[in-house]
Amino acid sequence: MSVPIKVRITAILIEDAQILLTEQHISEYLAREWSLPGGALEHGETLEACLIREMREETGLTVAVDRLLYVCDRIQDDRHVVHISFAVHRVSGDLRAGVEPEPGAHPIKSVRMVPLVRLNDYGFDARFRDLALTDFPNSGTYQGMVSTIGL
Repeated sequence: MSVPIKVRITAILIEDAQILLTEQHISEYLAREWSLPGGALEHGETLEACLIREMREETGLTVAVDRLLYVCDRIQDDRHVVHISFAVHRVSGDLRAGVEPEPGAHPIKSVRMVPLVRLNDYGFDARFRDLALTDFPNSGTYQGMVSTIGL
């Protein structure tokens, strides 16, 4: 059986030992409300263009891509989502809760810089927190299923 694949691009912006998170109800597949900013790759769009667009829409920030951090999968029922995450840095803009223009998408409730050591309080597991605290060793690699990195 062929399963449609969705590509989700996420940004990891870390400043002063804090990481940028957005608050919204993600999906029926993920109970937590805080996530990394990002979204779905659109047809004809480059990964970089998608990341820059999503960050501007969701957070009000203009960013530049620094490096690929990891690629991982989430396969549940009839969904297969490939997550591609990049380290970014802020170029300009003021942090604000943006909009989610895709039809049927959940609205952005808030955006927040969160201390890396408190990622568990926002629904991320210890593995992801530890990777973020150590600047994502083995960056640029395929990490397997989402559970492997603790998203």
